[in-house]
Amino acid sequence: MTDFLDGMYSWVSFLPRISKTNLVEIIIIAVLLYELLTWIMNTRAWTLLKGIIVILLFYLFAYVFRLDNIFWILNKIATPAVTMAIVIFQPELRKALEQLGSKNPFTGILTFDDGRDTSGFTDKTINEVVKATFEMAKVKTGALMVIERGDSLKEIERTGIEVGGVVSSQLIINIFEHNTPLHDGAVVIRGNRVAAATCYLPLSDNMSISKDLGTRHRAAVGVSEVSDSITIVVSEETGRVTVALEGGLRKITDADMLRSVLAGVKQAEEEGSRFRILKGRRKNEGKAVK
Repeated sequence: MTDFLDGMYSWVSFLPRISKTNLVEIIIIAVLLYELLTWIMNTRAWTLLKGIIVILLFYLFAYVFRLDNIFWILNKIATPAVTMAIVIFQPELRKALEQLGSKNPFTGILTFDDGRDTSGFTDKTINEVVKATFEMAKVKTGALMVIERGDSLKEIERTGIEVGGVVSSQLIINIFEHNTPLHDGAVVIRGNRVAAATCYLPLSDNMSISKDLGTRHRAAVGVSEVSDSITIVVSEETGRVTVALEGGLRKITDADMLRSVLAGVKQAEEEGSRFRILKGRRKNEGKAVK
């Protein structure tokens, strides 16, 4: 028994001592890796990562079994391959760097003042959006509504016309009414306000999207690939309601189903507000509704 304990002590003595600083570093690295992998899985870069893993495994195989010629070839193409990947995936890399500045890593603890309206996404707002959506679906009025969550949509908002009005079913229906100045493009909803209309959205390059779906649906998926927003689409051809979230499309069959999806936005907002210490000033506070 004594020999066993001595052996265990000798083995433990070889383990590095982990200080508080080491623990902090481990947590930071784990969070960064998690965020990086989450971002990669929601973009075209996920395909690239799988390809890189296959090449690395092949590289290791060549090294272990002394396949000198293959090992030499892989060494020669490594640098050009990295350069090609940076060029091909430049839009994704640029968007990732932009999100580093726009996304608060301490969401729910600290909120930087980025000039965004912090009015809550209330039950009243949800009911107004749901009512407008299905009123437009009945008469097959095409619509595209992007609801901002954590990631800022300021860049998309700049492509349209500022509105700033409190969300109401009448306002949304009037915006998308045929032959009106604001009906073309997307609406951005932030909190309880329609921030902008006639906004342009990035189109998705996802080839798995059905060819039966139009530009609205591809644009909805596109914006959901580069942000955590929720986008509601009303088809002009069929009147069907669809929601785009996290790079995918979900068919909405009735008002209760849409209300349930939007309730998730409100719940996440409330959970985050419980832990906020600093809050940004409200951009539209004291402004008259346009």
